[in-house]
Amino acid sequence: MRRSPKTLHTVLTGMVATAIASVGVLTAGAGAAHAAGSHAHGSSAVNKIPAHVYAPYFEAYNGDQPATLAKASGAKYLTMAFIQTAVTGSCTAYWNGDPTQPLTSATFGSSIAALQRTGGNIIPSFGGYSADTTTTDIADSCTDVDAIAKVYENVLTTYHTNRIDLDVEADALANTAGIDRRNQAIRKVEQWGERTGHSVSFSYTLPVTTTGLGATGVALLQNAQQEHARVDVVNAMTFDYYDGTVHEMATNAETAATGVEAQLAAIHPHTSAAKLWSGIGITLMPGIDDFGAAETTTLADTATVKAWATRHNLASLSIWALQRDNGGCVGTVGAGTCSGIAQSTWAVSHILEPFTSKHRSPFQGR
Repeated sequence: MRRSPKTLHTVLTGMVATAIASVGVLTAGAGAAHAAGSHAHGSSAVNKIPAHVYAPYFEAYNGDQPATLAKASGAKYLTMAFIQTAVTGSCTAYWNGDPTQPLTSATFGSSIAALQRTGGNIIPSFGGYSADTTTTDIADSCTDVDAIAKVYENVLTTYHTNRIDLDVEADALANTAGIDRRNQAIRKVEQWGERTGHSVSFSYTLPVTTTGLGATGVALLQNAQQEHARVDVVNAMTFDYYDGTVHEMATNAETAATGVEAQLAAIHPHTSAAKLWSGIGITLMPGIDDFGAAETTTLADTATVKAWATRHNLASLSIWALQRDNGGCVGTVGAGTCSGIAQSTWAVSHILEPFTSKHRSPFQGR
């Protein structure tokens, strides 16, 4: 996902079977139990992200305020996109890579606090297509793992949240040095959380084919396991397949997530299927995606995916993006501010909002 109306994911068709075959038997990451229970220090005031949550992406670069759109749409949890460096080589990250939007309470702080007073929260998201193709995702830009970890920690404490999303696609999926640093930084932040009593959770948002992750996505998660970095949610971007065929988008979201579960089972052979399913997320693109009408997610598709995700106890559902959840441009392909289909405003969110629940997933903190 990226900061423009035209979103293009890396096409990975045909690579999945090879990737699965190449995955070895890996041990579980250390520190598995730290997320369970209460925490004594700074996390006590955090509205923790629910184990099962609808958290649509919120485009942080177009002037909207999170509390305003959360109230209007009914979506109490937002995945705020994106955080990146202003230039490659930098270890300083900003909202939207904009030096006038530092990662301090001065940027979005009052609106996020207002959202939190309603019981909601945000999931700050690093990366995205724009950052991933310009080497401005902080893990690709900065060569100091400690500095990357400090930025992640600062975001968690500044905005009083317990989850960070890492959107890795396109060129960043092939940047093995960046992948190493990112996973090493995750591990450092998780160790920091254990020492300080902060609840810490990471999700990876990754492109998929209709049958699961491509080879580079599997390799990224295999590297996380090798670095003892716990990944709590693997969020599949189930749109922009760009394979030249007509798609039934609900069916393909389900087959993609099913493929991800099989790939996670290969990486975590000692983890139960129930726990694996409860560590998977699905992100839809409402209406017509960037490929065109052959990839159209209807309201009926959305309801089907929500019901399927509920039955399979998935961790999260999301959309790209909240600002598209309206019918203001029927027939338009890949628009940034509307879905391209006939719908009422917030219709997609209203279908998905009941997915959010407060009970705990057994996968959290594995």
